[in-house]
Amino acid sequence: MPRHLKTGRTPEQTTAEAKKVRDIVTGIIEDIESRGEAALREISGKFDKWNPPAFRLSEQEIESCLSQLSRRNLDDIKFAQAQVRNFAQAQRAALKDLEVETLPGVILGHKNMPVDSVGCYVPGGKYPLVASAHMSVVTAKVAGVTRVIASSPPYHGKPSPAVVAAMHLGGADEIYCMGGVQAIAAMALGTKSIAPVSMIVGPGNAFVAEAKRQLFGRVGIDLIAGPTETLVIADETVDGELCATDLLGQAEHGFNTPAILLTTSEKLARETMTEVERLLSILPTAELASISWRDYGEVIVCDSDEDMVREADRIASEHVQVMTRDPEYFFKNMKNYGALFLGPRTNVAYGDKVIGTNHTLPTGKAARYTGGLWVGKFIKTCTYQKVLTDEASAMIGEYCSRLCVLEGFLAHAEQANIRVRRYGGRNVTYAGAAD
Repeated sequence: MPRHLKTGRTPEQTTAEAKKVRDIVTGIIEDIESRGEAALREISGKFDKWNPPAFRLSEQEIESCLSQLSRRNLDDIKFAQAQVRNFAQAQRAALKDLEVETLPGVILGHKNMPVDSVGCYVPGGKYPLVASAHMSVVTAKVAGVTRVIASSPPYHGKPSPAVVAAMHLGGADEIYCMGGVQAIAAMALGTKSIAPVSMIVGPGNAFVAEAKRQLFGRVGIDLIAGPTETLVIADETVDGELCATDLLGQAEHGFNTPAILLTTSEKLARETMTEVERLLSILPTAELASISWRDYGEVIVCDSDEDMVREADRIASEHVQVMTRDPEYFFKNMKNYGALFLGPRTNVAYGDKVIGTNHTLPTGKAARYTGGLWVGKFIKTCTYQKVLTDEASAMIGEYCSRLCVLEGFLAHAEQANIRVRRYGGRNVTYAGAAD
């Protein structure tokens, strides 16, 4: 039976906060939909203190951002993008078109096609999340998306040079400096100066995640990727400093970041809690990380690896760092996670920034039913059919006619019957009976 040495906020508290977020987001979306560019400017000024002559960056503004970075900065961005691109290309190569003759003269198939336009959101309110540009823009381009636009909020009162550079080097066709719900709504709905897109992707805070949720259906989305989550699964083969470092490495994202330790060792659990407090006394980002740890941090002690698998699948965390005697056991048995990081030599920061897997991952238990952003999210797999012979059309038609009548769809049945009459030479009626 799992035992909690530390708990976070209650589900009731989380639900009440979610309702406040939902109501604010609804109002912003409705305002932008009704007033367009004027609302966008007003909301941007209110929340981001940003109301430029144009939200879209010019070529000169983009070049200015690039010129502010060192050669090392640009090379590092290019290295990270090469890793993301390489893995995305391998994933794209695994998506094959299909065509098969299922019956004599009956050809079925599917074709993989990219969506035509995508809006990539790159968070940047607290930190300029350069890596999020790689994950969305580069991956969309590998998928073959024709128009990829990208938007990120101003950082310290202006576009972030590093984020703009990453969006540009990743291949973005249009770059905007807009943040939050207003950016999601503007890209999805369009304004006088921004053509709408077919799909919105990218992580963000709770407001961004809720905006994507509310706009889904009018546009496609990758997934609901809200405030980041991390789960560290560990046993006595590692120490408290390593566990605490990996927990706080994600807790610094914001004030509402769940960071959970799951272990079979109560000794390690208590050492980790002590190390967390020590690190918070020296961590430059402790102001945010300490709030997340206080309100959302958890420490859970289990009796066995089997119990930890069950508890981990219940939690369904975005990131799962496994540092145990046998990490492969968790790889083979866990089912609900956004991404696994197996063994102490890897960690979530590698996946977040540079190693090549995508860091836009499911949160809020969405890992129970979806994986993260990948090249396939930008691909529509569309089916088609061809019937090549009269005999095949007439044969399928007879089955189709009877099945349509069984459901009461007589006009459907006649679609089949007319082909049975024309291609099979048999006089069938609406009841599907042949003379």
